[in-house]
Amino acid sequence: MRRTVLIIGMAAVAFPLVNGVTSAGATAATPMQLPFPCGERWYGKSYTGGGHAHNAYAIDFNGSPSDGDGDQGRRVVAAAGGKVIRSVYETGNGFGNVVVIRHADGTTALYAHLKSRSVSTGASVGQGQSIGTVGKTSAKYKMGAHLHFEHRTSGGGGIAARFNGAGFAYNGRHNAVVSRNCGGGTQNSTPDKPSTPAGSSNPYSPEKVCGSGFRRIDAAPLGSAGTVHLLYNSATGENCVTTVRSSGSGKVAMTAYLEAKGKARGQDKGSFQYYAGPVKTQARGICVKWGGSIGSAAYNSQFEHCKA
Repeated sequence: MRRTVLIIGMAAVAFPLVNGVTSAGATAATPMQLPFPCGERWYGKSYTGGGHAHNAYAIDFNGSPSDGDGDQGRRVVAAAGGKVIRSVYETGNGFGNVVVIRHADGTTALYAHLKSRSVSTGASVGQGQSIGTVGKTSAKYKMGAHLHFEHRTSGGGGIAARFNGAGFAYNGRHNAVVSRNCGGGTQNSTPDKPSTPAGSSNPYSPEKVCGSGFRRIDAAPLGSAGTVHLLYNSATGENCVTTVRSSGSGKVAMTAYLEAKGKARGQDKGSFQYYAGPVKTQARGICVKWGGSIGSAAYNSQFEHCKA
């Protein structure tokens, strides 16, 4: 497969050694979620044969086991909140555009080969916040687009990754994991079609708001207040945006908007109990800009998802 061929060239040289790795059972206090938007399915591959000689617990993520550069530009989010201690293009190793976030327990998460970085060194980020996009940048190696992810101890050693409380399977195969990075690490019991977070008093899911045929392709948490969601209907070529509250107590100022490149922006704005939207537009093969707000918490994307 493409990924295997790419890593062969990296295995002999790899990246600079760190302070070894922890035992496979090592865990950290920071609860991690998958570094991708809520509801997305990604395939992580570990290289037990030494393809990641610098860290046996490194993972390379792709949207499918062999999708070429199909993931180029897809959104990467923080697996856990913390402070950005590095956001640079590194030439001394193979990481290229890299972001490193230090968490409250002293551990760090590393995101490498990014196409773009949307956070700066010194910034504080929340779990689920956008930090960049998937790419294939490297000063030393030629590769296909993917996200290289590591969870490390405060001393630089590798930690076996856990997402949504479950350990990642380090078996050298492409293992599918569905993101539960839905704002604050809320668990959700529906694997492929997440709805409102467990324990919520809001009966509306994004799919219920947008209607039949729409599936979630991106999401951005608005603190603990709720989440703004981007959905797509492959049959009609429509995108849909809705902002959904985490709870439905009283009413609050909310917005949801969607803009296809070259078209007028659509927006729903008002005081709502459960959700804002849906806002829909035909956008097959067209880049879209989307976002929303609940109270003072807001998210605004750049033009993206151009192939949907």
